[in-house]
Amino acid sequence: MSLFQATLYTGIFLALLGLPFLWKGSATEGWVRAFPRSKKAALLLMGTATAWFLYYVWHLGPADFGQYRHLLFALFLVAAVGSFYFVPDFLAVRGLAALILLTAGVLLDAAYMQEASSRLFLVGFVYAAIVLALVLGASPYKLRDFFSWLYHSQMRSRIMGVLFSLYGLFLVGVAISY
Repeated sequence: MSLFQATLYTGIFLALLGLPFLWKGSATEGWVRAFPRSKKAALLLMGTATAWFLYYVWHLGPADFGQYRHLLFALFLVAAVGSFYFVPDFLAVRGLAALILLTAGVLLDAAYMQEASSRLFLVGFVYAAIVLALVLGASPYKLRDFFSWLYHSQMRSRIMGVLFSLYGLFLVGVAISY
């Protein structure tokens, strides 16, 4: 993936992510508040993150413990399946955090060795997303608390939608200017 594609896709994603909050405001409250404990979202997000991670494990090279890849694959597969039975609370949030971290790796690879001024806005956002993913992975209940704060006032959700949409459009503009 090129830096242009990474920046463009991230910008489009952020602009689209902000639209429901911007357009509907508190009408999104029901499904957003249900997200952290949603079993469907957990299955989708955790399943996708598990498959993506296991793909990387399966393709480990000799320098990365590739001789143990079958054992590591089985170990991580058992841990992922076991998480659905032993720690099902907030599994959607943990899956989202894992997907953010895996996506961050792809985006940072695209920006690697590029001119500093051209990658600044994408990389800055990606590092902020990494910090957010680490916090949510360690304390997934904080997302529930954030949603409670966010929907305390209808204006807050709209402001969040505006911020996501504007930064997304800004990233699209940055990508087009490459």
